[in-house]
Amino acid sequence: MANETQKVGTIHFPFPFTPYSIQEDFMAELYRVLEAGKIGIFESPTGTGKSLSLICGALSWLRDFEQKKREEEARLLETGTGPLHDEKDESLCLSSSCKGAAATPRPAGEPAWVTQFVQKKEERDLVDRLKAEQARRKQREERLQQLQHRAQFKYAAKRLRQEEEETENLLRLSREMLETGPGAERPEQLESGEEELVLAEYESDEEKKAASGVDEDEDDLEEEHVTKIYYCSRTHSQLAQFVHEVKKSPFGKDVRLVSLGSRQNLCVNEDVKSLGSVQLINDRCVDMQRSRHEKKKGAEEEKPKRRRQEKQAACPFYNHEQMGLLRDEALAEVKDIEQLLALGKEARACPYYGSRLAIPAAQLVVLPYQMLLHAATRQAAGIRLQEQVVIIDEAHNLIDTITGMHSVEVSGSQLCQAHSQLLQYMERYGKRLKAKNLMYLKQILYLLEKFVAVLGGNIKQNPNTQSLSQTGTELKTINDFLFQSQIDNINLFKVQRYCEKSMISRKLFGFTERYGAVLSSREQPKLAGFQQFLQSLQPRTTEAPAAPADESQASAPRPASPLMHIEGFLAALTTANQDGRVILSRQGSLSQSTLKFLLLNPAVHFAQVVKECRAVVIAGGTMQPVSDFRQQLLACAGVEAERVVEFSCGHVIPPDNILPLVICSGISNQPLEFTFQKRELPQMMDEAGRILCNLCSVVPGGVVCFFPSYEYLRQVHAHWEKGGLLGRLAARKKIFQEPKSAHQVEQVLLAYSRCIQACGQERGWVTGALLLSVVGGKMSEGINFSDNLGRCVVMVGMPFPNIRSPELQEKMAYLDQTLPRAPGQAPPGKNLVENLCMKAVNQSIGRAIRHQKDFASIVLLDQRYARPPVLAKLPAWIRARVEVKATFGPAIAAVQKFHREKSASS
Repeated sequence: MANETQKVGTIHFPFPFTPYSIQEDFMAELYRVLEAGKIGIFESPTGTGKSLSLICGALSWLRDFEQKKREEEARLLETGTGPLHDEKDESLCLSSSCKGAAATPRPAGEPAWVTQFVQKKEERDLVDRLKAEQARRKQREERLQQLQHRAQFKYAAKRLRQEEEETENLLRLSREMLETGPGAERPEQLESGEEELVLAEYESDEEKKAASGVDEDEDDLEEEHVTKIYYCSRTHSQLAQFVHEVKKSPFGKDVRLVSLGSRQNLCVNEDVKSLGSVQLINDRCVDMQRSRHEKKKGAEEEKPKRRRQEKQAACPFYNHEQMGLLRDEALAEVKDIEQLLALGKEARACPYYGSRLAIPAAQLVVLPYQMLLHAATRQAAGIRLQEQVVIIDEAHNLIDTITGMHSVEVSGSQLCQAHSQLLQYMERYGKRLKAKNLMYLKQILYLLEKFVAVLGGNIKQNPNTQSLSQTGTELKTINDFLFQSQIDNINLFKVQRYCEKSMISRKLFGFTERYGAVLSSREQPKLAGFQQFLQSLQPRTTEAPAAPADESQASAPRPASPLMHIEGFLAALTTANQDGRVILSRQGSLSQSTLKFLLLNPAVHFAQVVKECRAVVIAGGTMQPVSDFRQQLLACAGVEAERVVEFSCGHVIPPDNILPLVICSGISNQPLEFTFQKRELPQMMDEAGRILCNLCSVVPGGVVCFFPSYEYLRQVHAHWEKGGLLGRLAARKKIFQEPKSAHQVEQVLLAYSRCIQACGQERGWVTGALLLSVVGGKMSEGINFSDNLGRCVVMVGMPFPNIRSPELQEKMAYLDQTLPRAPGQAPPGKNLVENLCMKAVNQSIGRAIRHQKDFASIVLLDQRYARPPVLAKLPAWIRARVEVKATFGPAIAAVQKFHREKSASS
C-alpha cells in the first residue's frame, strides 16, 4: 500500500496507510514527549498497530530534530559564532561534542578583555568542531551511498579480502607447525599453554590507567555518537518483528538501523559457539581478543615468550577491515539479527563486534532490554545514553526484569566447588604469583569459607553428604549478613574490582578446562599434593558417575567455574543496605542450600537511564496498573511527577465486539470466591466445572481457561475427571492442557488450532476445543488466540502471588516504609500484591482480541472482580464494557446472545 503523510497539528507523520485515529493520537503524544524531554508511559492494546505508531512517531521527531540541527549548524558556520548567549537554542546544540563549547562560568571580578577572549576562543572551538563533525558525516554518507549503489564492487572486494585472509591463515598454521615440531624449544617449568593461566601482577591503582576495552586501538570508537533512538524489547523474536515493521514503514529505505544481540546470538565462530553456555562463550571470546592484543603488544619482546602466547589463537573473524565493511553494510540497509549473522558468515567478519562499531552512526539501535538496563553490559557494548532517546517496549514486566537481573542466588554446592578449584589453582601456581595476587585469592577463599559456614556447613566436607542441623529460611539485611558471616572487615569493593581486572574466574575456567572437570560437587577434595590431584582427574570409564539429585540437575550443564557466578553475588553485596536483602535458605543438605541476594529497589539501576537520557518511553499493550511504574520505578529514581506523562488509547475494535463479564455466583447460587482457603473445596471446583460446561455449549470455536497455578489446575482436572465433569466437557470441546515443558508448547498449540479448524468444517457435536492454561505460564503471554482460537477467555479466581513468600513479604515491608500512603488508598505493600495479580490477569485476557475485526467474550469467575478498586485496574478498553452479573442465569444468556449475533454477522 502506498505511503501516506498524515498531518497532526503542525507535524507531518509518514505512514504506510491511513492510520487509525488512536494511532494519530499516539504519534502526536509521543512526539511531544520526545520534544519536551519527558518520561512517557504509553499503553496501546495489541492489534492497534503500536509498533508502527512508535516507529513513525519517534522517527518523525528524529527527522525534525536533525533538520533543526542542520539549520542551526549552517547558521553558526555562516556567522562563525556560537550560541553562547542563547539558552533557547542550547537544547538543540548539535551533539554531545558541541556541549563543551557552551559558555563557561567565569570568576567574578575577571577583567572584561579576559572574558571576551575566552568567549571568542570557545566560539572558534565550537565552529571547528562543527566543521569536523560535518566532514565526518559527509564522509559517512558518501561511504554508505557507495555501498548501496555498488553491490558488485562490494562483493568482489569481500572475495579478495577472504582470499587474503585464507593465505594469512595458512602462513600462520605453517609457522605454528614449525614452532611445535620436534626441534622446538620447550618451556622448562610449565607445560605448553599454561603460561596464560597464571595471574599477571596486579596493582590496584592501575584501574585509572587501564584501557577501557579490547578495541582501544581502533579509530571507530572515537566517532561521535549522533542523536539516536534505542529501541528495546524482551526477546529476539520481538526485536526481529520490530525490524520487519521498520522495513515496511516509510522510513525503511533511509533510516540507519543496527540490531544488537548477545555473543550467543551473533557469534559465527563455530568452535566458540559450540561451548553452548552463555558465560563460557563470553569468556572464550574475551580471551581470544585479549590474546590478539597481547600478541600485538608483545611483538617486540623475546621470541620464546611470543611463541607461547601465540598458541592461544585469536579469532579469525575479528578482522577490523572486514568488520568495518560489515558495519557499513548494516547501516546502508535495514537488517535484523538473522541477516546480520548471515552477512558475518559471508564476509568472515564478527557480527557481534561489527554491529557495535555501527552504534555511533546509527539513528535507531534495536536491542534486548537486558543489554540496556544492565550498566556493565551497556558499557561493554559501547552504548552511550547521554541526551539519547530510549523506548522500552513490552515493558509490563520491566520492574520484575530489573529485579531479576540484579538478584543472584548461589548454592552450597557452587561455593564448595569454587573453594576447591581455587585451592588447587593456588597449589599449582602459588610460587609464581605475586604477593598481592595471593592476598586477594586468600580473601576470596576466606569469603567462600564463611559463606558455607553461615549456611551451617563445613567447607572441607562433601556438600552432598553434609546434613545441616538447622533448616528453614532466614532473611537478613546486607549489613547483618556481613556481620553474621564475619566478613565485614573485608573491602568487597576491592575484591570485586580485583575479580574484574585480574579475570581470576576466567583463569580458573582455563585451569579446569585444561585438567578436566575439577572436583565436581559430588567429589571430596584431596589436597595432599598436586600429583595426587592430577591422578584423581583421569577419566574412569569403569565407574558409573554418581546420580544427580534430580533430573533437572542432570539436564542442566554445570558451569566449569562456579566462581563466575559467585562474583555476581559478591557484586550484589556492595548494594546499599536499604536497597537489598540476603535470604539464607537451608534445605537439609549443604549442596541444596542457597544464599540469595534480593534487590528491593530496582530504581537504583533505572535512575542512571532516566538521568542520562533526553527522554524515556515505557510502552506496552497492557500497562495497567501504572502506579507501580510511577512509584517503584520513577519516583524512587528521583523523577519529578511533572516529568511523567501517561497515555492510554482505546482499542481499534468496535466496543460491542467484546463482552467482559464478572460472574459473582454460580449455577447453584454458590458465591464465587476462589480464595486460597476456599478454592480447593469440592463445591467450588464443581461450580467452576459446571460454568465451563455451559460456556462451552454456547461459545463456538476455542475457549481458553486460565487457572492461578499449575498445582491448582492439576487438582481441578483430577476432581473433574473423578466426578465425570471432564467427560461432559469433552462432549462439547476437545480438551487440551498447557504443558509444563516449553518445547511442547508449539505442538499443543498446533493440535489445538487444527482441532478448531476441523470442527468448524465438520459442524458436528464437538464445536471446538478447550485449552486449560495457567496465569503467568507459557500460554498467558506472547501467544495469539485470535479469531476462532479464542472466542472466550475464562479466568478462574484471582491469581494472587504467594503472600507467605519471604521475598514478597520483605518487598511489601520495604514499600510500606519507603513510599507514602495516599489518603483513602491501601498501603503500598498491599497495593503491590493486588497490582501483581491484575497485571497477570490483564496479560492473560488480552490474548483474545488481536485485530480490528476480532471478537470475544471475557468471563471473570470471582466476585472480587466486582470491587471498584479491582475494576479500576483493568485496561480502559475492557473496563468501559464490563458487566457485573450477580447470578449465573443472566450471564450465560448474555454470552449466548453475544456469540449468536457475532457469528451471524461474520
